[in-house]
Amino acid sequence: MRSIRAGGIPHLVPGLLLTFGLALLATSLQRLPGVNILSPLILAVLLGVLVRNTVGTPAICRPGIIFSLKRILRLAIILLGLQLNFAQVLAIGPIGLAIIIMTLVSTFIFTCWLGSYLGVERKLTQLIAAGTSICGASAVVATSGVVKSSDEDVSYAVAIVTVFGTLSMLLYPFLDMSLQLTSSAFGLWCGTSIHEVAQVVAAAFQMGETTGEIATISKLSRVMFLVPMLLGLGVLSMSGRKQSGAMQLSKLPIPWFVFGFLALIALNSFSLFPMAIKDLIIQGNRFLLTIALAAMGLETSLLKIRETGLKPLYLGAASWLFISCLSLGLVKFFY
Repeated sequence: MRSIRAGGIPHLVPGLLLTFGLALLATSLQRLPGVNILSPLILAVLLGVLVRNTVGTPAICRPGIIFSLKRILRLAIILLGLQLNFAQVLAIGPIGLAIIIMTLVSTFIFTCWLGSYLGVERKLTQLIAAGTSICGASAVVATSGVVKSSDEDVSYAVAIVTVFGTLSMLLYPFLDMSLQLTSSAFGLWCGTSIHEVAQVVAAAFQMGETTGEIATISKLSRVMFLVPMLLGLGVLSMSGRKQSGAMQLSKLPIPWFVFGFLALIALNSFSLFPMAIKDLIIQGNRFLLTIALAAMGLETSLLKIRETGLKPLYLGAASWLFISCLSLGLVKFFY
């Protein structure tokens, strides 16, 4: 709230208008043929990066951009809880849930280990690990608020998980016949290994309604593990600091917005929200996320990304292959 107190709400207006305009443009562009394979979130990042690195971002817009990047993003993450409920976890069964957990944990650990081996900066490695193992760009931006990564790292990680998630979306349907998977098994494989929810839906529903439903439920169940992962990273981020117990507790980077996310999941599990209102909020929340991603693009310097090098891209590729192959092996073994 410091930015509001410093100059009042009018101080935020120029930046908010800019991020809102880019989000609106991204949403409109996504409807065009050929462009609709990309989500508005990705288009918003690209548009923001384009503006920042061509014409530049006016200083008067910065307070509103930062507000979009911090406050609006956290609100959007909280509202994501309305898309989930605990019944979804039960619907995939204990074996399906075990496959999701084994794949998620193994992928996160493997990515962190390989990132360290390759010499990729720790925070960027954690962003790629979160985006690959849980839910793509949404996990990346949620994790960035906990590990305090740079906007360039976030944009790089978002680009990486988007590229490889899109590859999965395009390749999986073609692999289905040769792999000889049942509808349930293919849906579980999609939901367990593809990065973004939209990419899961696009890949799985091509193979039928049943496959699409199982894939969506599996993916949303996987998203629920964003909560323990963020809490764990919040604790780990303090591991190297020498402070007293009281100071550690007061400065522990606990992602409080995660508890709001979890609370909405719990409330949604009891069907406390009318369906019409819930659908309206979910649609509006997609636009809030798009605004936040536009702000992220506006804070991204391509020069700094270029200085980071290609190693993070190699890490993302290895992580993508790992999650695809491991989840496929587990699905074929148990199904």
